[in-house]
Amino acid sequence: MLKFKHTLAVAVALSAFVTVGPVFAAGGESPHKGKSVGEEGYVWNAGGGEEDEALHLKPDLNNGKDVYEVCSACHQPEGWGLTDGTFPQLAGQHAKVIIKQLADIRALNRDNPTMYPFALPSQIGGPQSIADVAAYTAKLKMNPDPGHGDGKDIDLGKKLYADNCTKCHGADGAGDNDKFFPRIQGQHYAYLIRQYEWIKAGKRRNANPEMVQQIQKFSDRDTKAVLDYVSRLKPPADMTAPKGWKNPDFQ
Repeated sequence: MLKFKHTLAVAVALSAFVTVGPVFAAGGESPHKGKSVGEEGYVWNAGGGEEDEALHLKPDLNNGKDVYEVCSACHQPEGWGLTDGTFPQLAGQHAKVIIKQLADIRALNRDNPTMYPFALPSQIGGPQSIADVAAYTAKLKMNPDPGHGDGKDIDLGKKLYADNCTKCHGADGAGDNDKFFPRIQGQHYAYLIRQYEWIKAGKRRNANPEMVQQIQKFSDRDTKAVLDYVSRLKPPADMTAPKGWKNPDFQ
């Protein structure tokens, strides 16, 4: 039954991607984009809207599991995404980070046309569902073997990380749930590269302006080195799944 439900969820999500387009909800108006990083008056993590609502709701993990069936079409049942970076690992990510990013995508404050139709209220529900799925993904065990770079510049990457990244993401890449700094340890290298390039170029509209400014001086070599190093940072053992683990919720 769970396998059938998962297959059905994937079909529904794919149907939404094809047919829904930019409509926010049936009969509703599309949200208006807020200010982007670099624009006058932009405030990082200004909050408001569904983000604030979801942050103050008690999560229901059972509903979170049901909502995640839609997410699993891309992020995989285990929440590990794809090692080629097409889809990021969500497993183990801080719940507040997931809430912020989902709310920003739904409010068009972060451009993600691939994910947008999957995240619509008509597909996964309102703020309660955002809180629920964020809590569910935060508890998933992380990929023991994420995608890495070529490993040729790890020492440089380690130094760059220590000098530039620990203030927000921590020495081990664990981030900070309360401050909305994402867990980046063990994230797929190719995904990190893409997001880093978008942040540097101002394409990721909801980026932290402090980070945008800080990474402007990084060369291509610096970028590859530091993100290869980050992808190899190990999450705590109790947060990491054994190789070959399958999410029992979808077996």
